[in-house]
Amino acid sequence: MEQIVLKDTRYQRDAYQFVREALEHTRRIMDRENKEPKTVKRGAKEEQHVTGQQLLSGARDLALESFGPMAMTMLEEWGIRRCQDIGEIVFTMVEHKLLKKTDKDSRSDFENGYDFFETFRKPFLPQSKLAAVTAPPKEAKA
Repeated sequence: MEQIVLKDTRYQRDAYQFVREALEHTRRIMDRENKEPKTVKRGAKEEQHVTGQQLLSGARDLALESFGPMAMTMLEEWGIRRCQDIGEIVFTMVEHKLLKKTDKDSRSDFENGYDFFETFRKPFLPQSKLAAVTAPPKEAKA
């Protein structure tokens, strides 16, 4: 990962570590929920495949569990500001052979994720600020 961070300064090392942890977290969730894991044969062993949308869900859960109201702040500090950033990190790790993908996996799998403000900031806003954020803009008086 050190070589990646030296070449690509968009994301800090912790961002890559977080995505790796989110992948493992997602796999544990899938195991707990007894979902039929889609396995992909990798040489002599099989690995549980995680889709982009599943990874985004796991990353959201892990960030909220680990950092609570500070989740958005931590992710932004590492350079992760939207779901597409998680996809960029995944595919950078794939290019450096730290992760593997199937032929069906693509960066576009991470485009229809969630809004970071809605997911990580809004649930923790005080009621007084929440009303201001969700209220429609006031019309200007003539």
